[in-house]
This record gives sequence, structure tokens and C-alpha cells, in this order.
Amino acid sequence: MDDQLLAPPVAAVAVRGFAPADRDRWDAFVQACPEATFFHRIGWHEIFEGVFRHRCHYLLAERDGTIVGVLPLVELRSLLFGHSLQSLPFAVYGGVAALDDAARHALTAAAESLGQRLGVSHLEMRNRSTVEAGWPRSDLHVTFRKAIAPEVEANLLAIPRKQRAVVRKAIQRGLRSEIDAGVDRFFALYADNMHRHGTPPQPKRYFEALRRVFGDDCEVLLALSPEGEPVAGVMSFYFRDEVLPYYAGDLTSARDLGANDFKYWELMRRACERGLKVFDYGRSKRDTGSFDFKKNWGFEPEPLHYEYRLYTRDSVPQNNPANPKYQRAIDIWRRLPRGVVNTLGPMLARHLG
Repeated sequence: MDDQLLAPPVAAVAVRGFAPADRDRWDAFVQACPEATFFHRIGWHEIFEGVFRHRCHYLLAERDGTIVGVLPLVELRSLLFGHSLQSLPFAVYGGVAALDDAARHALTAAAESLGQRLGVSHLEMRNRSTVEAGWPRSDLHVTFRKAIAPEVEANLLAIPRKQRAVVRKAIQRGLRSEIDAGVDRFFALYADNMHRHGTPPQPKRYFEALRRVFGDDCEVLLALSPEGEPVAGVMSFYFRDEVLPYYAGDLTSARDLGANDFKYWELMRRACERGLKVFDYGRSKRDTGSFDFKKNWGFEPEPLHYEYRLYTRDSVPQNNPANPKYQRAIDIWRRLPRGVVNTLGPMLARHLG
């Protein structure tokens, strides 16, 4: 056989831990890699360690000195939920982002080995698609993503009639939106909403850190009443040509004003005018109010593939409000005074993941 017809050997993939000098290269890879998401950005490393004091184990795969894959991992130690390794807590998406199967397999194998060395109960990969078909998985969550039409009016007409009527009435009532340079007004709305739902809130310093670390790619939009009072708000992330409304809050009066539908419409309208292509409504649990809300906006659910490598566990963890064993705690939390909630909540929320 002619040696010239033989394909050159493919260089081996080397996996190592992230170092500060890799920061710019890591983000450049994430920006270019089709599998990567906003949550793969290196700024989260600073937030996980600086705000939540969780230990990060960020891995990168290289071939001939070029990054071909990344895997952000966070180690969680919780009195409530045990010891785990996750990619990624507080994130909709995570797992390996790689250019080829060799890099993906090398990073997954490194993560499995790391989980064993750390002695965690399980390794969790929050994938958008199936990666390890033989691993146990959770089908609790779905995501909602939809293309943004290039014309503003086309996006409004794409909203199903009933929800579109809510948006139009909110506009007729005189609601308006504005971009807020800070997080104080948003946090008040967020904390009020979390209290009503019986969920511990993240600390305000977390949202301040998100704004500081991600700059213009993290934005707060407020819906204001005709009197100029903030009644609803959303913190969104921007990544490539996508907008991801991620954290939200409102007052009880927002529902009668149609402020929640209005704020998401305003976000979509502004995204359209910026030339963005995808509106990522984020994840919801099946059979919940947020699931129905997004369906009513004409978005179709896409299953998320959260996969688990179990070490000392024999089943996938169920650390979510849908678990009946947490219902009493949720009911008690709703009844606690706001001051107690805002003090104790962030200490608990850092362990929820």
C-alpha cells in the first residue's frame, strides 16, 4: 500500500486542570464551540468559588497544545444533599463541550476518575442531549427554545392568541420597560417571588457578581406600572445570538397587570431589534406552572438529559421541590418573616445546586 494514501495519525488528547493563564483561551473556545453554552464560560468559576465558596475542578482537553474540549465541574458538600460533583449547579446546561468524540471521552473519563478520588456520592452532567446512554438519568426537566423572527410584529403574532391579548392589554394599561443598571430593584422583586414559592433566595451579592463578571452579557429588565413602580423584572444572559431570561421576580399585583407576559414580550422585542436569533426560555419541571406558562407562549418542550455516574448511591438524586418529602419545609418557609428568609435563605440556597 502506498504510504502517501495513509491518513496521518491523530494526536492524542491530554486532559489537565484549568490554570489562570488559560482564561482567555477557555472563553475563546467556548465562544466558538457549537456544543458550549453560556454556563461553560469561565466567569462562572469565579462566581462558584468567590460567592458560594464551592471548590471548582475545571478540566480542559488539548491536542497539540490546542483546546479541543472543556468540562466545568463543581464540588458540592451539603448537609442536606451530601457530597457531589456537578456540571453545573445553578445552571440549566453543563457537561462536556468538545470538538470531537476523542476529546469528549477523555474528559468524561477524567471526570469519572476525579469523582472516585474525591469520594463523592455521584457525578452529575446536565447535558442537552444524550451523551452516556448507559448512565442513569433524570427526565424531570425540559427546556424551551424558539427562533426569534426578524420582524417585531411577526414575533408578537407568533404568541398564541390568549397570551398575546394579555401583552396587548398590558401595553394599553401603560406598562413600560426599562433596563436597570443595578440589581437592587430586581432583587426586591426576586426575593418577594421566592418567598411566596417557599424557596430560599440566592444572596444579592450573587446577582451583583453576575453583573460584574459578565458585564453587558448580563442584563436586568424591569416592567414598570403606569405609576412607574417596578412590578416585575427579569435578569437575562446573552450568548452569541441567544438571549436567556434566567432569574425573574414580581409583586403579587403583577398578575392583574399582565406584567409577567409584558416583561418577556419586551425582552423578546428588544432581542429582535438587536438582531438576536434564539429566545431560550430556560428549563422547567414537567407539570408545573412555569411549564404551562411557556407552553402557553407557543414554545415546545425539549427534554434535558441530566446523566449521572453513581458511586455510593443506588438511584438518581431527587433534590427538587417536586419531591414530596420537601413539601412541609416549603410550606414552613412561606410562613417565615421576610427578614428571617433573607438572612437564612442564602446560606441554604448555596447548597441547592
